[in-house]
Amino acid sequence: MCIRDSLSIVSSGVNAKGNDAKVMTSGLNHLGLTVKDLSASKDFFVNTLGWKVAGGYPEYPSVFVTDGQIFVTLWQTKNKHDVIEFDRKNNVGLHHLALTVTSEKILEELHQRFKLLSNIVIEFSPELNGKGPTVHMIIREPSGNRIEFAYSPKK
Repeated sequence: MCIRDSLSIVSSGVNAKGNDAKVMTSGLNHLGLTVKDLSASKDFFVNTLGWKVAGGYPEYPSVFVTDGQIFVTLWQTKNKHDVIEFDRKNNVGLHHLALTVTSEKILEELHQRFKLLSNIVIEFSPELNGKGPTVHMIIREPSGNRIEFAYSPKK
């Protein structure tokens, strides 16, 4: 079962202590990713995914990108040749960023684009998430951050 499918299972306002729970947040403001190659990662989001540049800080090398719904901040590492790659099974940190796509056709189109890029690692091609109905795939963008692309058909 994917996260989106399990949202309907969330309890209706009672926290672990049995008290009424007040939701204290209202969505994702932005997500910050440290990247080893700012230019390549920016190009991936802009040229491959069609996102737009929405700012950044040259003095603390960063680029802000958006798909019109969410913002991702790409932060350049100090030395792109001396980085410690993330190990999702042993390090605390962002396991992956999951992005929604609006159709299985777009998911397949992205898969075909990714196969043409030498700086993208496809961890797995589009497949059912568990027993479905969500179809997803995971790649590593040019700096190695894991990104999931998921399509969940309307029920």
